[in-house]
Amino acid sequence: MSGQRAKILQAIFSGLIQGGAWVTAEEEIQLAPGARIFVRDEEWLVRNVTRTEHDGFQIKAVGVSEFVQDEEATFFTALDEVQLIRPEDTELVADPTPRFRRSRLFLEAILRKTPLPQSERRLAVVDRFLLDPLTYQQRPAELALRGLRPRILLADVVGLGKTLEVGLILAELIRRGRGDRILVVTPQHVLEQFQHEMWTRFSIPLIRLDSVGIQRIQQRIPAGRNPFTYYKRVIVSIDTLKNPGQYRHHLERIHWDAVVIDESHNLIGSKNRSLRNQLAHILAPRTDALLLASATPHNGDKESFAELISLLDPAAIVDPKQYSAKDIEHLYIRRTKNSPEVRDQLGDAWAERGPSIPVRCAATPAEEKIFTELAQVWLPGAERAEGPLVGVDRLFPYALLKAFLSSHHALAETVTNRLKTLASRQGSSGGAEAAVLDRERMALERLRELAEGMTDDDSAKLAALIEQLRQIGVGPHSETRVVVFSERVATLKWLQKVVPPRLGFTGKAAQDAVRVMHGGISDTEQQRIVEEFSLAASKVRILFTGDIASEGVNLHRQCHHLIHYDLPWSLIRIEQRNGRIDRYGQRRPPEFRALILTSQVPGAKDDTTVAEKLLAREAAAHASLGTAEAVTGEYRADREERRLIQDLLAGKSVEESLATGPDPAEDVLAALLAGVGVQPQQPEPERVELPTLFASTEEFVDEALREVYGSPEDALQLRREDGVVIFTPPSDLRHRLSVLPASYLVEQRANERLRVTFDRRLAQERLDRARESDKTIWPDVSYLSDLHPVVEWLVDKVLVRLGRQQAPVIKANVDGPVFLVQGIYSNAFGRPTIVKWMAVRGLPHAEDVDDRMSEVLVQAGVGPDLINPGPPTDLAALQRLVPAAIEAARKHLERERERWDAAVVEPLRVYQERLERWEQLSLSPELAPAHRGRREREVRATVDEQRRLVKNLETSGEPLLRLLAVLEGAS
Repeated sequence: MSGQRAKILQAIFSGLIQGGAWVTAEEEIQLAPGARIFVRDEEWLVRNVTRTEHDGFQIKAVGVSEFVQDEEATFFTALDEVQLIRPEDTELVADPTPRFRRSRLFLEAILRKTPLPQSERRLAVVDRFLLDPLTYQQRPAELALRGLRPRILLADVVGLGKTLEVGLILAELIRRGRGDRILVVTPQHVLEQFQHEMWTRFSIPLIRLDSVGIQRIQQRIPAGRNPFTYYKRVIVSIDTLKNPGQYRHHLERIHWDAVVIDESHNLIGSKNRSLRNQLAHILAPRTDALLLASATPHNGDKESFAELISLLDPAAIVDPKQYSAKDIEHLYIRRTKNSPEVRDQLGDAWAERGPSIPVRCAATPAEEKIFTELAQVWLPGAERAEGPLVGVDRLFPYALLKAFLSSHHALAETVTNRLKTLASRQGSSGGAEAAVLDRERMALERLRELAEGMTDDDSAKLAALIEQLRQIGVGPHSETRVVVFSERVATLKWLQKVVPPRLGFTGKAAQDAVRVMHGGISDTEQQRIVEEFSLAASKVRILFTGDIASEGVNLHRQCHHLIHYDLPWSLIRIEQRNGRIDRYGQRRPPEFRALILTSQVPGAKDDTTVAEKLLAREAAAHASLGTAEAVTGEYRADREERRLIQDLLAGKSVEESLATGPDPAEDVLAALLAGVGVQPQQPEPERVELPTLFASTEEFVDEALREVYGSPEDALQLRREDGVVIFTPPSDLRHRLSVLPASYLVEQRANERLRVTFDRRLAQERLDRARESDKTIWPDVSYLSDLHPVVEWLVDKVLVRLGRQQAPVIKANVDGPVFLVQGIYSNAFGRPTIVKWMAVRGLPHAEDVDDRMSEVLVQAGVGPDLINPGPPTDLAALQRLVPAAIEAARKHLERERERWDAAVVEPLRVYQERLERWEQLSLSPELAPAHRGRREREVRATVDEQRRLVKNLETSGEPLLRLLAVLEGAS
């Protein structure tokens, strides 16, 4: 066995390899992002460090030296010989560049590269992106950073901008070095919409994996390799990912920095969603940050909601059957449009909602025949509790009624499907059951004959729809758009065929003007339809859609008209539908209409019986409460409808059914829907001012390009046109751009010519212009935020302009030499807990350490006006002082650690106390007495796990010290 191999094997059992020397666990040195290491005869820049269970530290790095430049790699200190160069050995070098440009860029890059410490809970970057600086949208980031870990449930009502709130949280995590690996899980029809917002607003690229995306990756990577390690930041459909049998072994072998699950109410509490439930329980323990988002955060079941909360914090709720809003206020935030802070800030960014107009249309003679048949044969009446067809499923007649209130085509389809079911049952039945089935079959055949006997001209709703569309201006020569909702696919397909010609659309124009979306079409087709409808220059004028579009989809960009062709018997579903055009960013008052079919047949249950009353109640609840979800106390659309039908069968009116909703004073779930974690008046979120040597990101980028390329105009064919910077990306940048959305790269040809801007107003104009297009949703110019790959690329480029373990000497306005030293304490996860920027003066005799390096640099005049008069006066003398400067900085860190560490310790102490209370209460004999042993094991396991987490979050080990630069008196 070779000596090197023997050393590696010995390291696995006895210690870590650091700088080629054997060290014990007590002597472990934690690396920090931005540090340089030497591994496998090449030089690397550390990006992220995480402690592993068996292999020492996992180091993610990017190549610096020639043969590995810009290559990404992962090393393990128990397997690789990692040389971490001692700060005392730092070599001082002269900076020959004008105005000490190289030195200033190097310092700026270190400042940008260093993650904010765990102790810094103030907001840092929320005002640096392409969106309105609304305080209410920044509150979730404030709440997430305040907790032990960033794990919260975003439950704002429909339309307030939860996607933007998620983006702000992710941006803050990335700046803290806690957002390297991100997984976003959404419904399939909003994949591209979410991806678009993250890139255009925040410069956060997510690779979209649709129904075929993962298979495509698996074809390109070695067999057995985990496809989720192929990209660092991924957005994937929950329907793709929910199959644990196919992806579980991959998901269980990967840890994420942040997981986002949109429409998270679909995860818990329903047997037919058990696969999604399993997915949630696989992902939750394998991520640091967990962001759940849902406008309907629970299903009315306390235990189900407690299970959802336990994904965020398993020690938040003692008794899942009995808890209060206060128990989860550190994990949950919910606002409505009527919440004071939201209402005060929206201004014209969200036009006031218009009325919900019931459009009554009297049934035609053909429709009255069907009303008569339903009233006399199927539906219960004033003197009977059920229809004349005794023995028939009591709920089925209402299925027939609702189908007919949609369209005669929907009724015919429902009847046909029922007849097929009866035919399959008749062969195995006999006696009384056979007689019941035979009576139902004959009644169904009469109903089908009536439905199929109707013509298009016999539909009162169709005539009313055409009239309403003409009134609002939909037609061949108009830009007006409208969304038309129906619950039935048969109705949608029929309307697609008959409506365009009646409005004057003919030939290809009729095909271009209409789109139909429902759950029966592919995820890619759904995304394409939503994109088309959002483009101003698109020819689409009418979107006929089912309730697949009632959750999460933005339809307000070019549309403020919505028509309910038929209404769901659910306040929640009506509100969700309306929220497609009534949402943040809607500049015109959204208008709602509902077609109400009326009948003169005695006992007929037309749309005035239920639908019209629900329409009015939803509008009233929205105006007074900001949401309609808590009115019935069911919290789920299907359960709302089922209860309403059961109440109708019991002889109750719609008003009586709705009046039996929960009392918020007694129902914790109703109280949650009223808002948690929100007070009427709150101070502005605290901000941290990030240290910088440049007036703006633009100034940094300009100087970095000059430093790296000399003349970027020649090297990159760079030019500036009306605030847009246009250049040809070099190969190493193109490699980084490969993580951008594929459709963006193709449509904008970004690998050939990249167009960026620092002008926020211009970037917004280009984003708006993209929506005016008929071809793409992607703007041709991207906003260069601090997170943009171009900025990150330049940060790494200027970091390697100096040689390995070199620090520049800068002549500045100082009396004596000032050594600039970075000091970082970390936790067991390798994340910084304390970061200090120190200036060491007075060497070699009266050492003085100032941890306000930014102020020292300002006072010394280190900036773009600094003159470079030539090389250092006595470089050798300064070099001899380096060990003393490092030792002074180390002693200062040790002296002040306890004081600085208080900001880290306090939240951990608070959580420890909460954990102890939870443990005591959870082991109370009154809880689960029948399963005492199992309960104790579960509680003990949770407590042990959370205590390990707290321990790992504590500051540990020795500090990492790094000499950044030396200031020398200019004279």
